[in-house]
Amino acid sequence: MAKSHVVLLAYHYTILFAVSRSSIKFLPGFEGPLPFELETGYVGVGEFDDAQLFYYFVKSQTNPKEDPLMIWLTGGPVCSSASALFYEIGPLTFRVEEYNGSLPTLVSTSYSWTKAASIIFVDSPVGSGFSYARKPSSSRAGDTIQVHQVDQFLRKWLMDHPEFLSNPFYVGGDSYSGIIVPALVHHIHIGNENGVTPPINLQGYVLGNPATDENSDTNSRIPFAHGMGLISDELYKSVSGLNTLHILLPDCGSDSTRQHIIKFSGGRILGETLNPTLSLPWFGCYLYKFLLSSFWANDENVRRALHVRKASIGLWSRCNTDKVPYSKDIPSSFQYHAINSAKGFRSLIYSGDHDYVVPFLGTQAWIRALNYSIINDWRPWLIDNQIAGYTRTYANKMTFATIKGGAHTADYKPKESSVLFERWIRGELL
Repeated sequence: MAKSHVVLLAYHYTILFAVSRSSIKFLPGFEGPLPFELETGYVGVGEFDDAQLFYYFVKSQTNPKEDPLMIWLTGGPVCSSASALFYEIGPLTFRVEEYNGSLPTLVSTSYSWTKAASIIFVDSPVGSGFSYARKPSSSRAGDTIQVHQVDQFLRKWLMDHPEFLSNPFYVGGDSYSGIIVPALVHHIHIGNENGVTPPINLQGYVLGNPATDENSDTNSRIPFAHGMGLISDELYKSVSGLNTLHILLPDCGSDSTRQHIIKFSGGRILGETLNPTLSLPWFGCYLYKFLLSSFWANDENVRRALHVRKASIGLWSRCNTDKVPYSKDIPSSFQYHAINSAKGFRSLIYSGDHDYVVPFLGTQAWIRALNYSIINDWRPWLIDNQIAGYTRTYANKMTFATIKGGAHTADYKPKESSVLFERWIRGELL
């Protein structure tokens, strides 16, 4: 049942805003009622609420009254939070099977982070997912704009959900969100100090394979590729850089699968461009699974079930990186890590040790540059007596961990990622 609320909020100026939200019991493509509590809605941000941010909210499946609350920002930039919800850390995912024109099937996962926390998956910035602008002047997107708008989103959302005001609050994200999340943590803290209401019970942040500083991130790719045996000693000594973001992708498709995709998308993948010259080893199963979300989210029955506003957006795309003008005006988030460390916020920084996009070598370099002493030195962390990765903790309450065999996002090693998060968020030793 959808409902609207009008709440008076003392922000930098007093404004009226409407938060619309709906409780979702059933979703097309999933058999039976959902085994968790799902809410979707919009929160208006910016001047006159002209930017409408869409969100999915999943309550903790353990103890929502006491478990932490986290907001999750997908990277890109300008990628939908549906990526995290359905592919990385959420309680549902798509069954990967050959597309035949019918609605893709959703199934439950056993690795959802919502077993330990309530999570708000927000489509930010404007232009990502189902978020939209009411007028062109409100469609601007960028690092600093996103930080301010997500802060507004959070305070308005909490005013409308006062039962979560006392829950420990964390900010989470991966990939490009490594630029946004530390700055957002700082901005929330400053707002709290200045008496902005409602106060947010901010405790820390979580980042996976985070973009941090372009020089540190990109300069680590060649040493990483060499250390992984992907390039020869001779090439390592002579090459100055590579443009390749993905070196290998598995082939899990078939020519018939590819033809099905072309047939049912009119030659263009909904939300994912299909270049007919791409070979299946490149297209592969990793990219193929993303197509399913595009077919699903562009179905009218799905949009009605999610209470997406009619005519608010056209074709839904998982990522609109090439379609939405975006200003990258925070060149490095290192300074915000330093500030947040000085303020005593907890942080978990994790890296898939097979990620070439943001190699763990670069992440370790900027962590060392914070110059905090080591509390617990390098050691393996285990699942079922098997090494799942390696970890180290620092005096600034920062934990760094690798995920053995993991890559750029949590979906490569979902079980390990889930266990890592659950132990850390509950204050347990990895």
